[in-house]
Amino acid sequence: MRRSDKALRSNRASTQGMNQRTDSMDDRFDRRELLLHLGDVLEALSCLTKMGESSAPVTQVVQENGALQTLEFLRALAAEKTAAEFGARVASAFSQWPRELLETELDRDALASAVQHNLFDGNPAGWNAYVAHIQKKVRWFGIGLPGAKGSVSTEPADGIADKTALDEPKDPVASPAEGGIRNEKRGWPWPEPRSTS
Repeated sequence: MRRSDKALRSNRASTQGMNQRTDSMDDRFDRRELLLHLGDVLEALSCLTKMGESSAPVTQVVQENGALQTLEFLRALAAEKTAAEFGARVASAFSQWPRELLETELDRDALASAVQHNLFDGNPAGWNAYVAHIQKKVRWFGIGLPGAKGSVSTEPADGIADKTALDEPKDPVASPAEGGIRNEKRGWPWPEPRSTS
């Protein structure tokens, strides 16, 4: 192998490694947004449970309760989905999210497909509305999943790139050898190591 071929391969490997670290760093903001959304889902479940109207449709309960009206994603549910059914399906849809969001490699399809299958099966219009809502913060959510009529937009729902994600300061890429800490456990949600001196 010629020396220039070796140098070219070395540069490609270095670039790929940097891209993976950058993707991981950008990924953490998406993970944070999805965790915040999970908190909203749990808040909705808690409110619906406290109301004790398990046989009432969620959309009806949302219209009658000001606290739930701020949780926009609830409007995407099928009109006939009851609070009890929502509670049972939410457990299945989101039970793996905490574990998945802490994995080194984020399985984007698994996160979205669990929600699609459990909450929006047979409701493609609701699924598209839900995805559009999530894509305001996490642009890749739901892209490429089969089953919805039409295609889910690859752009955020409002058609404008999420300015907060663009304005967020990026942490510098740290060397995996730095401080003897593996690269995949650096940065949010894992705290930066503290100095011992």
